[in-house]
Amino acid sequence: SWFYITQNITDALRRYTRTGNVMGEFGCLYEQQYAVALFNKVRYDVEGVGGPQPQLLHRKIPLENKSIFSGSLSQYLEENKKWRNHFVFIPDSYNIDYYDNKASHDRRHHPKGTINCAGYKVLTSMEQYLDLISNSLPGVKAKVGSSPFLKCATQFPLILWHPYARHYCFCALTEKEQQKWHAVLQDCVRHANNGLSEENKVQTPAFTDAVRIYRQTQGHYGTWEMMCGVPSQILSNLVMEGLLPELRELISSRLKGKLHERQRNWMLISDAVYSLVQRQCKDQYEAVLQKCEAAHSSLEASIRTDMDQIITSKEHVTNKIREVVLPKAEKLLKVSIKPYISSILDALMEPTSRGFFEVRDVFSRELLDMSKNTLNESTKETVAQHMEKIFMLAFHPVKMQGCYEKVEKLSLEGLQQRFDVSSPSVFVQRAQILMREQMDNVVYTFEQIFHQSLESQGTEDLCKTIQRCQDRVIKKFDYDSSTVRKRFFREALLQIFIPYMLKQLNPPCASELPRFQELIFEDFSRFILVENIFEEVVLHSVMKDIMLAVKEAAVQRKHNLYRDSICLSNSDPNLHLLGENPSVNWAAKYARAQEENNGAGEDVEDDSDAKCGESQKRRTKQVVSMIQVEDSVALPSESCLEGSSVEDMPEEDKDEEDEDEENVDEMASSEQNEPAVSTVSENTPDLTSGAVLKEEDGKPEEHQKEGILLKNESAAEGGLAVKEEDEGTDSQLVEEEQPSFNQESGEALPPPAKEIPPGTTETASVSPPKVTSDSPPCPHDDSHNQFPTSEVENEEEVSSPTDLQPT
Repeated sequence: SWFYITQNITDALRRYTRTGNVMGEFGCLYEQQYAVALFNKVRYDVEGVGGPQPQLLHRKIPLENKSIFSGSLSQYLEENKKWRNHFVFIPDSYNIDYYDNKASHDRRHHPKGTINCAGYKVLTSMEQYLDLISNSLPGVKAKVGSSPFLKCATQFPLILWHPYARHYCFCALTEKEQQKWHAVLQDCVRHANNGLSEENKVQTPAFTDAVRIYRQTQGHYGTWEMMCGVPSQILSNLVMEGLLPELRELISSRLKGKLHERQRNWMLISDAVYSLVQRQCKDQYEAVLQKCEAAHSSLEASIRTDMDQIITSKEHVTNKIREVVLPKAEKLLKVSIKPYISSILDALMEPTSRGFFEVRDVFSRELLDMSKNTLNESTKETVAQHMEKIFMLAFHPVKMQGCYEKVEKLSLEGLQQRFDVSSPSVFVQRAQILMREQMDNVVYTFEQIFHQSLESQGTEDLCKTIQRCQDRVIKKFDYDSSTVRKRFFREALLQIFIPYMLKQLNPPCASELPRFQELIFEDFSRFILVENIFEEVVLHSVMKDIMLAVKEAAVQRKHNLYRDSICLSNSDPNLHLLGENPSVNWAAKYARAQEENNGAGEDVEDDSDAKCGESQKRRTKQVVSMIQVEDSVALPSESCLEGSSVEDMPEEDKDEEDEDEENVDEMASSEQNEPAVSTVSENTPDLTSGAVLKEEDGKPEEHQKEGILLKNESAAEGGLAVKEEDEGTDSQLVEEEQPSFNQESGEALPPPAKEIPPGTTETASVSPPKVTSDSPPCPHDDSHNQFPTSEVENEEEVSSPTDLQPT
């Protein structure tokens, strides 16, 4: 079989002139688009046109000295067709490193292999995997279990599938462990597929425009799922898009052996070819980039010297092209675009808004847990422990999974073929990345505000301090999330409609465009391209309708979007001064008692310790902890339930949880007449901090006084009308809240309580009542994420920011 593989790869190498041809055409397009992107960047810097100013702070290096996940999995090795137990470690780069064992990782050995997840899909069943393999090589079908490499070590597989590159097969021991690894691996793929950095204002737009224009010359106008990874990976996908069908036709008839052997050999050939193409693309792209960067200074000097003349010349050509293109574009808009704008916008807005609402709820629940667990022990050490858990909330794929699942329901069924949308996954992953960014921004902003309050006020009235900081941050989150979502909706609609319009307008307009090149001075021809102006005219023709549709949607209460007339620029200028501060090292600054208990050998390191080179276990704190699964069988010589830096994991130890639960049960049994409180279910360890609510030491009268103080403060700050509760009435602590707004001011208010049935009243007390043994658990779904009951039953009656529309 290896003889056939070698022979087939040799034949494939003869086809590699395609790589040179593709890179030659791409290189010419890139040089043209590089000059245009540089002109746009310089013009933007001079004119200074910007959008709404964000209210939340942005953390520059969120994952410094952090790792995402680690643990042991069974991995299938293609070399010997056997399953081996490997230690898998995911650093802050989101690449997947796997080692022979945990000791190799702790000794800082080089990993046995590294997986870059760009372009991969995470599968959890063999049926899905076999279907994709069968589709990759038409005419060759295999049955489940017919091949040794398809027989899993356990019934909980985790498979990384790529259309061109090597596949990776793992197995977990339990279903719960499989779900957690699935969330982590999906986050790796999501991060790798995020696209090129937007901070580079010249290289990134030049590259994306060159790739898009090249695909249009090949007849591909729609969205492209393989626009992911670094430039060399994207260019390799571009080459393989045309090479793979020819390679399949050339080689499929030469594959010998049984069905599963032919499929296996084809995967090896595809991976070998993809690796060679990627190396060639990387070398040639670096040569093109170096050439453009060498001319950067002279191009910028020319632009700054002739800026006014270039702008005048471009506007003159644009007006001429508009006279030809606009009538055809408006006719196309009226017939094929406008009737579908509202339906596509609704399909985008519903799941996306639900995802952002869930981000808000997850953040609020984490702060609620911190407030409950600091009632009896209001010390800075206790606060530091909880802030360490909240600190990396945005990068905890398990806790964020409920947010991501909301937007995964996005469907464009019936519209994909009409507008050549390959898959909604392009929009789903983009929305998920934006949700993660907003979660990190709101956590970082809360951290800075709360740290400032803690330094000035200490731990006195800690619950009130947490609530004030939360209310202040939530208002900013509501504004920023509205801005981000509206921008996302506009970009998504443009990505759907513009390719379709260009495909329809190119044939009738292509013959008329070349004559406009004569209107451009030769000195300006590098910065003014007729093809780019044509696309800009088409874009502006539909942009007005898209803006109007999004503006009308903002008026609807159900989507909770701020109107365009509401602008909160510079509403909190002192806050942005905190954005220059580094992230607070809570453990090193406040957890002195914990350090003494752990001993000198387990001191929490600070930045200076990291530079001095302490052990990797202490230097890289793990964001996600492993699940302690009962009745599980450990893999040979390595437990699948072990991970590095266990002491830094978000969840508490199972033994500690059991001990705390016993204490709660004893206290609850002694006081059966106390009000009940909804607690987090044991089945949802990934969405809570794992802490158990302890009994309060204060008297009921003290609780009432504290509640009245908070009630007065909340009414003064947010304008909420709070009802006092009659004595003896049971109170229920609301753990899941939807955002609300002040209709007059347009600002977000503190989350309201759930609806109370007639005959009962609400309580304003911040101190939760004592826990009883019969306290009902919060509603939850199969994904172990808590949701408001009203949202599940009737989405139009949800107590959310849609109830009071900002004006």
